Amino acid sequence: MDLKGTPVFHGYRMPAEWEPHSMCWIGWPERLDNWRDNAIHGQRAFVEVATAISKFEPVTVCASAAQWANARSQLPKSVRVIEMSLNDSWLRDSGPTFVVKESKSTSDSEAKVAGIDWEFNSYGGVDGGCYIDWSFDNLLASKILDVERVPKFKHSMILEGGSIHVDGEGTCLTTEECLLNKNRNPHMSKEEIEDELKAYLGVKKIVWLPRGLYGDEDTNGHIDNMCCFVKPGVVLLAWTDDESDPQYERSIEAYSVLSSATDAKGRKFEIIKLHIPGPLCMTAEEEAGLVQVGEAKARCVDSVLAASYINFYIANGAIITPQFGDQKWDDEAVRVLSHTFPDHQIVRIKSARDILLGGGNVHCITQQQPAA
Repeated sequence: MDLKGTPVFHGYRMPAEWEPHSMCWIGWPERLDNWRDNAIHGQRAFVEVATAISKFEPVTVCASAAQWANARSQLPKSVRVIEMSLNDSWLRDSGPTFVVKESKSTSDSEAKVAGIDWEFNSYGGVDGGCYIDWSFDNLLASKILDVERVPKFKHSMILEGGSIHVDGEGTCLTTEECLLNKNRNPHMSKEEIEDELKAYLGVKKIVWLPRGLYGDEDTNGHIDNMCCFVKPGVVLLAWTDDESDPQYERSIEAYSVLSSATDAKGRKFEIIKLHIPGPLCMTAEEEAGLVQVGEAKARCVDSVLAASYINFYIANGAIITPQFGDQKWDDEAVRVLSHTFPDHQIVRIKSARDILLGGGNVHCITQQQPAA
């Protein structure tokens, strides 16, 4: 069913990612113009991620009719594989945003978990979008909520899940570079967007960073590549000490904003720096594996890859983190994450570069469904 109106009046809120999950949703890559060499490498990377997460919580992978048998044969039996049409495989952005309701009474019959079905336009539609046909992806959220028999809040605002992070206690992090981009909701003011986020996510305060990670042109600066909550009042921020790196200015800018901001409960932020790898660029061999058919955004040799260790997934009891083959910063990221999440197992995804080549990483391909 569709629940009209503002969910905040029903007591719904978007939970923090570290709250318990009942499921993790992942797509299945197959686009020849985005995933090189017939998507062989991308699929292996998705299998590594799905397998890692499945050791901590149930996983469902959505694959097209043409790819269902292939996905089923590569994934562990413990992973559910369902047939679903997709334009591409970024379920963080095209899937639903789940919200929860804490009942004050055992007689409360309202659903404990619901989902928001935002509009999706392939990260900008005809004005810089990543592919020109996103009709299947725009139906994904609704289909997933139907499969799970989860009530649905339909919203006409364009929003990707990777553009928001919440602390579960009333604070939302996002970037002006993405949410205020004219290729998303040009008819809405910043204040109107804030009002909708507050109503539908159950948050009270939006903290706006000016920009996302340097080179993250596909998403126009998603927050999940730049900064995230690790617990209320504490954030991880993509960082570099190299003043000649184009990311340096963005990290300093974000640090300044966060240092002067408070969360919904009035707390000053503790900011933990997580150094980026690289710089990393697409190689000629990697570019040669793509088949450009004129539908997806071209990926060119020597183009900067928006690599960030912020793009990890918090599973039930584990941190699923990308590794990029940069030994120094790979190990440093694991050290920082181990210190930041002492009660979680840190799981390295060694094939993360193959996800990165497609335009995102571990967090981008996953979407958590909270436990009731």
